[in-house]
Amino acid sequence: MTFAEYESRHGAGTPAWTPGSVPKTCLRSLRKRECFLPRLLVVDDEPSHARVTTIGLRIEGFDVEMTKSAEGALELLGRDAFDVAVIDLMLPGTNGIQLARMIRERHPQTRIVLTSAYHLSERQLLRVDCGAIGFVPKPFDIAELAHFLRGKLRGSDGPHPIHESGAAA
Repeated sequence: MTFAEYESRHGAGTPAWTPGSVPKTCLRSLRKRECFLPRLLVVDDEPSHARVTTIGLRIEGFDVEMTKSAEGALELLGRDAFDVAVIDLMLPGTNGIQLARMIRERHPQTRIVLTSAYHLSERQLLRVDCGAIGFVPKPFDIAELAHFLRGKLRGSDGPHPIHESGAAA
């Protein structure tokens, strides 16, 4: 069930329950019953930022997994499907742009949002040609990020315009 189908059936807005309040076994059960819970992958090597982002997005109604490396992200993507990967640009080893390109090739159904304390303009993001649907500068407000992601999940499966959200660092 897509986000649009969920909204047409149940109305707009977040569900009454949130992933942060539901155990993982229940989340799997909800997915089996075709309840739509957007799946996000947060890739950030800074543990405190990754944890705050993950918890915040769970509270906002997303099913979120996190990892601190490109290798971990590819492993998780190999085991499970994700709607969106939120990737920090400055990862050790394989950086965020290289990871975004790998995800675009191996998992084209996964949309990519890049994030960093270093600001990228729309033109720079288009120039690196990594398949990202947007860039969100750090620090960002979790509610703004959630709103941005919901908008992208509601959109068509075609090309998505680059959109910046949040304040520049």
